[in-house]
Amino acid sequence: MAKGANQKKKLFCILALLERESDETHPVSTDRIIDYLAANDIKAERKSIYDDMRVLQELEYDVISCGRKGYYLGARAFELAELKLLADAVQSSKFLTEKKSHELIKKLERFCSRHEAGKLQRQVHVFDRVKTMNESVLYNVDTIHEAIAENRTISFQYMKWNGKKELVPRHEGKRYLVSPYILMWEEENYYLVAYDEEANGRRFYRVDKMADIKIEDAPRTHSEEFTENAALLSKKTFGMYDGKEERVRLSFEEPLLGVVIDRFGTEVILLDKGEGRYEAAVDVQVSQQFFGWVCGVSGVTIVEPKHVAEAYRAHLKRQCENYEQ
Repeated sequence: MAKGANQKKKLFCILALLERESDETHPVSTDRIIDYLAANDIKAERKSIYDDMRVLQELEYDVISCGRKGYYLGARAFELAELKLLADAVQSSKFLTEKKSHELIKKLERFCSRHEAGKLQRQVHVFDRVKTMNESVLYNVDTIHEAIAENRTISFQYMKWNGKKELVPRHEGKRYLVSPYILMWEEENYYLVAYDEEANGRRFYRVDKMADIKIEDAPRTHSEEFTENAALLSKKTFGMYDGKEERVRLSFEEPLLGVVIDRFGTEVILLDKGEGRYEAAVDVQVSQQFFGWVCGVSGVTIVEPKHVAEAYRAHLKRQCENYEQ
């Protein structure tokens, strides 16, 4: 192998070239590798390139030879199909700003060749999806995770939209003090589930509407309120609005089996009542949003408990009265 002052970085340069320029349909020739190394002041001979490729293979890089056509990097950290899936998720996410979506996709491009990278910049059309305007959301999530890991409370301002389409602080900028416990991804938004000392109970907060988050010295409280995992809590909660937890029995016809199972999971308790009708016992946080879900799924009836059914009747009556005027 030819010696030179830059020989120590030779393998890194070859690997960088293969990662950026090669794939199954675009192998990099030996001559091109030698020219690339020369441009980086690294002397190389054809025979030394063969030795370098063998060393990379011994280091478990999937360098594949195509004979005279050259070499390409086969298996990578992500397959192209996986990168496309991640890029689509980033592009369509309401949680991320347009700027941050573009930045993340550009970073994903580093995991494939230059020729494949263009396939990641695809416009994914998702109807009724408005991208967030809060660029600090990712950093909010990181700060909350840090507080949870350190078992400390956080304080923040909670924002709301005004008539000028501006995010302004609620309650004249007062700071909320909570014990953070769970971060949940629900309905295209990040939510923090926390214990609010002033409200004396569990509350849900949209992370993109939290501002100026600070980790406080005080330890978290009321950990006994958060023994269930996020997946279970998500099944019980509608629209991230808290309410009194109840075991509710729903009645519905067979065509709605898929709707019920999709919402409450395969663990839902089903009872076949015959003649194409079923009942399901589900644990839910009874709220106006739960009633809205029942109303939106035509054919679902609340059977028990009676006081929940009566509360739903009162909810429907109020909605009807709004239109009588």
